[in-house]
Amino acid sequence: MSDLILAYEDFHPGRRFMLGPKAVPAEEIIEFAREFDPQPMHLDEAAGRASILGGLAASGWHTSAMFMRMMTDSYLLASLSEGAPGIDIMEWRRPVLAGDTISGHSTVLEARPMRSRPGIGIVKFRHEVENQRGELVCVSENSIMFRMRQQAETRI
Repeated sequence: MSDLILAYEDFHPGRRFMLGPKAVPAEEIIEFAREFDPQPMHLDEAAGRASILGGLAASGWHTSAMFMRMMTDSYLLASLSEGAPGIDIMEWRRPVLAGDTISGHSTVLEARPMRSRPGIGIVKFRHEVENQRGELVCVSENSIMFRMRQQAETRI
């Protein structure tokens, strides 16, 4: 087993993983909105400016999807992740506007072995995403299940 693969044992409280950066072009905002959240402020610059968002803004769900991609690229694809049981917190603090660049970090809050699934641990994270001005745009907390290294090695 490669040392580059992250297992449960690698996720200790306080460990931080960097996310992004990710540029957010207007075309991507509109494309996502057409498919999943076709509200005017996500489809049209003038409608966005007329709204409380102040411009063409990514849907909160789009912001969540971009965050998920950054998390996946940062550490999930290099891990023994077994998925997540849900999301505890998902807050959209500020709009992500066309032309913004977002980045952030995931911090391990706690980790514990699962009693119901030997060889699997559950890791709780807090994720924070900011725009290029350092303004917090998204906060999330959730737990992710990871296979333990010894368990993973016996399955190979």
